[in-house]
Amino acid sequence: MAVEFDHFYKAIGHQGAGRINLETDTFKAVLTNTALNLATNEVLADITQIANGNGYATGGVTLTSVVWSDPTADGKWRFTSAQFKWIASGGAIGPFRYIVIYSDTSASDKVVGRFDFGSAITIPDGSEFGITPGTDGIFRTGKGTLV
Repeated sequence: MAVEFDHFYKAIGHQGAGRINLETDTFKAVLTNTALNLATNEVLADITQIANGNGYATGGVTLTSVVWSDPTADGKWRFTSAQFKWIASGGAIGPFRYIVIYSDTSASDKVVGRFDFGSAITIPDGSEFGITPGTDGIFRTGKGTLV
């Protein structure tokens, strides 16, 4: 299943102005089941996260091995990370429909973008849900997809 990444509108401006640094900031991913507004959501406080517990911690998981890569032969920059995941323990995690990526380094934890799975997902107790960026990374200077 390919899932597209959509930027929050203000995130591009924050990147351009240096308020989000794709090379040096710490990025995290959170889960929400509340509809998001790409035009107005700007900081993590604008996002209603799912309840803390059963393997989900408020504030999300930290992305590791984050890379903002120089253009390859196709001329597109890519933002990527290692796989990140949640493991349900002691009960289910969810439901959630969206994964939101945000900069934990920026003032007020500015949101970058979100994946929309189209319908709610619940991670059953004892199971894991992981995201593995595809060849386009989490996003590129265009759109990225999960494969």
